[in-house]
Amino acid sequence: MAVTLEDIKHLRKMSGAGMMDCKNALIEAEDDFEKAMEIIRKKGKAVAAKRSDREASEGCVLAADKGEFAAIVALNCETDFVAKNADFVALTQEILDKVFEVKPATKEELLALPLADGRSVSDHIVDRIGVTGEKMELSSYEFVKGEATISYMHPGNKLASIVAFNKASIEHQMARDIAMQVAAMNPVSVLPSEVPQHVIDQELEIARDKAREAGKPENLLDRIAQGSLAKYYKENTLLQQAFVKDEKISIEQYLHSADKELTATSFKRVTLNVD
Repeated sequence: MAVTLEDIKHLRKMSGAGMMDCKNALIEAEDDFEKAMEIIRKKGKAVAAKRSDREASEGCVLAADKGEFAAIVALNCETDFVAKNADFVALTQEILDKVFEVKPATKEELLALPLADGRSVSDHIVDRIGVTGEKMELSSYEFVKGEATISYMHPGNKLASIVAFNKASIEHQMARDIAMQVAAMNPVSVLPSEVPQHVIDQELEIARDKAREAGKPENLLDRIAQGSLAKYYKENTLLQQAFVKDEKISIEQYLHSADKELTATSFKRVTLNVD
């Protein structure tokens, strides 16, 4: 039985694969659509194996928030051309939608979840690999929980941030300002007490070395290093950072201008090819 153009179009709509790939799969499967889909999927797995050592530094980063939960997903690929493809962005959105349906605890759990057709997120990614011929991977899945949450996506789908707060009463614009602050200033933590110890040790050692090279007395090095660390906290912890819209006040002061007890409790930031 000859493969018709309508059959090819139908398989293309089902799989997202190219016209020639669909035609060849239908011929090999003797016009059996299920077998043809399996052929396309196997091709995706083969391409995935061949591309495993390639760098997938482009992609699509999407975020959303709903009440007490906010999340980010990042689906990576090799080229910006594929990253901007409507089907690729749609798959990323479908994965994000599944996150809000199930709220998985880990990326591995998310990859195993079924999408609308019953096949897993992981299987759908492999299918897209077969369609595009590019390495793809779900590089990030991050979420926060709080009394209120907010998400921010920078234009271009390469950078997103999410923030949780301790009070549901926070105004939307204020919450959005904080999410934009996270996106723009890339803090390492909410509070100085949350900065990893190895980062603190590294900053102290760098400060001591700089002071020593400047000829400062050995007995003053620790004091100088502590001063440098305080500056590091001011520049790199969210609540101590200067507010980008008004550098005369800190983020903590900005939040307290609305409510003395209002604070950010956690945040996540995901970026691709953006500093």
